Amino acid sequence: MADKIEFFNHGDLGIIVMDSAKDLGEKINRNIALLRGDEGANYIVPTTETRFQNGEGKVRLDASVRGKDIFIISDIGNYSCTYKIYGYENHVGPDEHFQNIKRVISAIGGKANRVSVIMPLLYSSRQHKRHGRESLDCAMALRELESLGVNTIITFDAHDPTIHNAIPVASFENVFPTYSIIKEFIRREGVKQMTENMVVISPDVGAMERAVYYATILGHDVGVFYKRRDLDNVVDGKSQIVQHEYIGKPLDGKNVLIIDDMIASGGSIIEVIERLSQYDIKDVYSIVTFPLFTKGVAAFDKLYEEGKLKKLYSTNLTYVPKEIVDRPWFEQVDLSKYIAKIVNTLNHDHSTSGLLDAQLRTKDMVQRAIKADAQKNAK
Repeated sequence: MADKIEFFNHGDLGIIVMDSAKDLGEKINRNIALLRGDEGANYIVPTTETRFQNGEGKVRLDASVRGKDIFIISDIGNYSCTYKIYGYENHVGPDEHFQNIKRVISAIGGKANRVSVIMPLLYSSRQHKRHGRESLDCAMALRELESLGVNTIITFDAHDPTIHNAIPVASFENVFPTYSIIKEFIRREGVKQMTENMVVISPDVGAMERAVYYATILGHDVGVFYKRRDLDNVVDGKSQIVQHEYIGKPLDGKNVLIIDDMIASGGSIIEVIERLSQYDIKDVYSIVTFPLFTKGVAAFDKLYEEGKLKKLYSTNLTYVPKEIVDRPWFEQVDLSKYIAKIVNTLNHDHSTSGLLDAQLRTKDMVQRAIKADAQKNAK
């Protein structure tokens, strides 16, 4: 008889939800309680975030964390958080959100048994490599967290997953929301829209690996828009595009699925959709993990009204204003249950391989949906 495997006890679960992630954190807490069969359970450690009138801040823990397995949840992209500085209202930016994570770790003071950070939108993820005399913000931030004693950093769809090489000792989990998004897409649009007569497109070469991942799961061809930029012509912090051409399988008569990690101004995806309108295609969908929308919402309204875009699927992993969530072309997928499963599994020190690499699980879900649809149509 095989010996029973004993799992190491990392301590009672404690979730520290930063002000930037209140809604997501509370949903995660409720889902963990449901997973454990105790709907009334509350794992959130109460905290207070304070801002002084000169802009300095502090974080206080309002309960003991000694011996606990702590998970800190922060949305560094939440620009809806505000505070007063010298009488003016100021919106909290990514730098300040990240500083608050470090403040929490400082407040813990080494008393927790283990500390993990859940940062769905990875801090400074677009500043992941150096061009000339530039800073390496993302790598420096990860090194800071490692040096402060963080055991695990959990993020979603990192702009460049190889950034984990900056912290080879600490655990870095880059999670893809593919399973949840595809499941919701099939529920809303029907399995045939996603599995039949579709081409998956990357808006640029940099996002190609992500598009190939989706295409592999769905069994589709993949195409890419080659984008060449003028690095000397920078407007609003972005190098301007001077060439944007499609490379891939013919698109006529196809549905198109555009895949990317984020929408900032939306310029790349808007231009891709406009160029796709030159082909005799059916429906255009897009999937992005982080809908930042620093601008460009009106352009997406126009694309939808003109029938050039059917739906944009995204997540609640970062703050999105209600007026965008309520748009007829926007579909938001809730990832709180998925994160709850990850936290619950890690707290019990079980393997997360099946959760983090959901490729086989997603393929199986798609095949089951195809089979169920065929059986339904056969009746």
